[in-house]
Amino acid sequence: MIRSLNEVVGYKISATDRDIGKVADFYFDDAALVVRYLVVDTGGWLSGRQVLISPESMGEPEWSAQRLPLSLSSEQIEKSPTVGTDRPVSRQQEAALADYYRWAPYWPVAGMGAPVAVPVRSAETAKEKKEDRGDPHLRSVNEVIGYRIRAASREIGKVDDVIADTDDWTIRYLVADIGSWLAGRKVLVSPGWITHINWHDRQMQTDLDPAVIEGSPEYDPSSPVNREYEMRLYDYYGRPRYWRE
Repeated sequence: MIRSLNEVVGYKISATDRDIGKVADFYFDDAALVVRYLVVDTGGWLSGRQVLISPESMGEPEWSAQRLPLSLSSEQIEKSPTVGTDRPVSRQQEAALADYYRWAPYWPVAGMGAPVAVPVRSAETAKEKKEDRGDPHLRSVNEVIGYRIRAASREIGKVDDVIADTDDWTIRYLVADIGSWLAGRKVLVSPGWITHINWHDRQMQTDLDPAVIEGSPEYDPSSPVNREYEMRLYDYYGRPRYWRE
């Protein structure tokens, strides 16, 4: 199911024996475009501690109740390795979580087949790695909200939301608020149509023509993104569809 991640922020998180907090953010892999963790604010239960939970431990979402059930007990979560969410998460911390919860590592591990190809890192991200500032591909959804989007040589709007397919937590769209250009309008842009991201300047570049974007199918946040709408969107831009017919 295609869902706004802004909408899911604030949903209750339920362990097998009790509610343990609410969704505060999502961490996604900017190379694979997949949500890797839900950031859960445990409130007064763990003295305000935030914990990372992989979608691998999630059951069937209860959308009408705004609740996401887990296959974990509150005791398991309480005793989990502490990961500070106020700074980038290191691979060592991710490995500790995967080992504790018995999650399958999503990164290449010796003896588990061919390594996954990732983009060449810039000098900046190499420096970040040297300074142990965390996995350079793990990004916060909350951080991306507000990034400027440029088409050709002009700014057309800002990222207003991120939309994911909650069946596998793949990120399908960025919601671009182009209200400063076309009053009140929001449109969807596939991450595959983003040609460059400058993380330092909080800016994204697309190869879409601004004049084409102007006439694109409008996105209504109050209406679900269904296959009919997606077909109109992809046909309008003449881009290959991500799903099989």
